[in-house]
Amino acid sequence: MLSKHQLLLLFFSFFYTCSTSLGKGPYALRISCGSRKDIRSAPTHTLWYKDFAYTGGIPANATRPSYITPPLSTLRYFPLSEGPENCYNINRVPTGHYLVRIFYGLVDDPNFDNEPVFDVSVDGTLVDSLSTGWTQDDEKVFTETLVFLTDGTVSLCFHSTGHGNPAIISIEIQQVDDKAYNFVSHFGKGSMLKTAKRLSCGQGRPKFGEDYGGDPWGGDRFWNSLRTFGQSSDKAISVETRIKKSSIAPNFYPQGLYQSALVSTDTEPELTFSMDVEPNSNYSIWLHFAEIDPSITKAGERFFDILINGDVKFKAVDIVSMSGDVKTALVLNTTVAIDGRTLTINLHPINGSHAIISAIEVFHIFRAEAKTLAIEVSALQSLKKALQLPHRLGWNGDPCVPQQHPWSGADCRFDSAEKRWYIDGLGLDNQGLHGFLPRDISKLSHLQSINLSGNSIHGSIPPTLGTIKTLEKLDLSYNFLNGSIPETMGQLHSLRILNLNGNKLSGRVPAALGARLLHRASFNFTDNAGLCGMPGLRTCGPHLSAGAKIGIAFAVSLTLLLIVGCSIIWWKRRQNILRAQRLAAREAPYAKKRTQFSRDVQMTIHTQGARTASENGPILLS
Repeated sequence: MLSKHQLLLLFFSFFYTCSTSLGKGPYALRISCGSRKDIRSAPTHTLWYKDFAYTGGIPANATRPSYITPPLSTLRYFPLSEGPENCYNINRVPTGHYLVRIFYGLVDDPNFDNEPVFDVSVDGTLVDSLSTGWTQDDEKVFTETLVFLTDGTVSLCFHSTGHGNPAIISIEIQQVDDKAYNFVSHFGKGSMLKTAKRLSCGQGRPKFGEDYGGDPWGGDRFWNSLRTFGQSSDKAISVETRIKKSSIAPNFYPQGLYQSALVSTDTEPELTFSMDVEPNSNYSIWLHFAEIDPSITKAGERFFDILINGDVKFKAVDIVSMSGDVKTALVLNTTVAIDGRTLTINLHPINGSHAIISAIEVFHIFRAEAKTLAIEVSALQSLKKALQLPHRLGWNGDPCVPQQHPWSGADCRFDSAEKRWYIDGLGLDNQGLHGFLPRDISKLSHLQSINLSGNSIHGSIPPTLGTIKTLEKLDLSYNFLNGSIPETMGQLHSLRILNLNGNKLSGRVPAALGARLLHRASFNFTDNAGLCGMPGLRTCGPHLSAGAKIGIAFAVSLTLLLIVGCSIIWWKRRQNILRAQRLAAREAPYAKKRTQFSRDVQMTIHTQGARTASENGPILLS
């Protein structure tokens, strides 16, 4: 028989095993943009985190453009004065597949544009371009994208098009199953899906996944309602009984999605749905069915073909046969390439039956943009800080993508072998820059051209600049650069143009640079009073080796020390003499009296010694 201690150990082992087998829930982050505190929104008590340290911009009160917009009272907007690109940079996101949703808003101020127009990108891929009238369409007040995140971060950027200030009410990042919406063709970490349409047929009002009580791993998807395909063409039906095979991996569709449907009628037996799409694009289409019509009880009682833009994609669909039973979910998926601007789905009945459908999903397939080399993005951020780039230049997000919105002053080139972008040029001349050149500039190892002329850049030229072997043109003219030209600059064997004129440089121009002139290079060192050693510059003194320079410096230092030491000794001796003279001056009257007294005594003795012999008595001779 087990003891009490053993029973407790067994219980905790069982509890731990169960907890491990269940696993953790999906990662989810919801940000209430512009909010200074965490809040929960009614009626679902959803937690929204405060908006802190993600981005720039300005928080403000919000006006919700649609009733489906989360019930939040603040937003963040981005004036053009802060740059054309502004981004939310979110870190520590676990690797996985995510549904990313962004709701737009309106600034609650009559002085602001009531309908700003701007572009949106997710991790460098352009996913949305708002157009005039977006506030009047519930499906355009937000964008929703399925994306793989693999490097622990996600960047959500808003690109100004000059028509009002981008304004964002909320951001949601919700992890979904890694195989969710596997559309086979092009599926993987290089693909993205943007929700173009998601409709629940026969429903009376739009719903989110949370309203359906859906599984969190499916994401809190928004389902708009489609009450009819057209006047007298269909009828809505619904049930409350359980639907089998609904909320299962990897998509976890909510059961409630299949408890309603639209069924064609005798008046119009065919169901037709059309929508506008982007031309020359690929779309993934997901069609949902469940046989909830009480008139159908077994397989073989309903057949219909499914056509996409006139092409039969699914022939003789029998829901009961394909799903396995009545009131059982069936999902069909196909990928189509569309040349025109319209997507049309036809459900064409066969043998006098009617068509039925529960829900429709349409996704625009994107090829995820390749990013710029991370080390070069980091180097550009260091350069931005060191050069004190003005806000109007922006420099937020990825410098090369989306390709419609590259950074001003940064030239990009795509490496097809590495599937990466890199920076091959910097053009920031006459931009009012006031900082210095950082050592990190050498990490821009693909640069062919640098033009930073006509600014107020100070400090020295970093020796690391000489390690950019691809550099062909370097223009640093008319700045306030000082110090000497680094010897490493002579290692730039591809250098063809070098302009350093109009600075405060000094010292000898490296001999290796002078040798480049023999290879038809064009160099300009004028207007640097301290430079020497090149035609047009002053003549340098005799050239000394490094050892000689060290020896001279040592001798000069030793001489200075000797001079200082001797000066200190002389000064101390001088002070001693002056002190003695001052003491002598104070004792002079007493010394004079003593001297006079001695002289008197001496005179007295002398006078006494001068008396006559008769006065002194006879002299006795022996």
